[in-house]
Amino acid sequence: MKITSRILIILTLTAISFQACKKDDDGPTSVLLFSPARDVSLGKEVQQEIFNNPKEYPLLDSVQYASAYAYIRGLKDSILNTGEIDYKDEFAWQVYIIQDDATLNAFATPGGYLYFYTGLIKYLQNEDDLMGVMGHEIAHSDKRHSVQQLQRQYGVNFLLSIALGNEPGQVAQILSSLGTLKFSRDNETEADLESVTYLAKTPYRCDGAATFFKQLSASGQSDGPVFLSTHPSPEDRVERITAEAMAIGCDTNYYAPSSYQAFVNSLP
Repeated sequence: MKITSRILIILTLTAISFQACKKDDDGPTSVLLFSPARDVSLGKEVQQEIFNNPKEYPLLDSVQYASAYAYIRGLKDSILNTGEIDYKDEFAWQVYIIQDDATLNAFATPGGYLYFYTGLIKYLQNEDDLMGVMGHEIAHSDKRHSVQQLQRQYGVNFLLSIALGNEPGQVAQILSSLGTLKFSRDNETEADLESVTYLAKTPYRCDGAATFFKQLSASGQSDGPVFLSTHPSPEDRVERITAEAMAIGCDTNYYAPSSYQAFVNSLP
């Protein structure tokens, strides 16, 4: 490493704020040595890697599919405007659609970059269900779960080097990890419950995340996507989401605007 890069890392580590992370079931208490601004930098590096790899991540063109992007960005904004997002103004909050009907998945990278596969969008039955998943993914970014897990896996210096653009050859490794990242039980539970909190301040049914699990069970599908198939079990998560909705007293009736089918039909 060049002397200038080493000094820059030291200065950055000195300047960033320290955020304590609570002890979870997958490891000891850790300290998140990344500032929110570095979340955005890391997410942008990963975004560029995705842009550079259209074969593996075939993003829908935002001009050709302008109406589809306007639709899904509107859903994202309805959550961001609830007043419940800690980093609403600090994070990028960009959403992309990956054309892959065989993949039932979505993932969030640090700094508020969200990616949804067409396979997931077409699998879901209505807008409320997608909003449940959207809330879950936004929570992972806003609560900085990805950075917490990546720091535990790679160490803060390695992540900081990537965020600073000093390790371009290693960004693919981080992206691969994010695509299969399994969050802790505490992280998953927090994302599920935050989704209820977010949707409670929208017209949508606030337990939308739970309806996805129920749909998987009804279809007899034994394994779901990485972002929702990890511990705790789907049954436990439905129970907790339902209990949270009851505790808040939020609406669990479908809003289900008919525009969802038009959105799905607009996709290739």
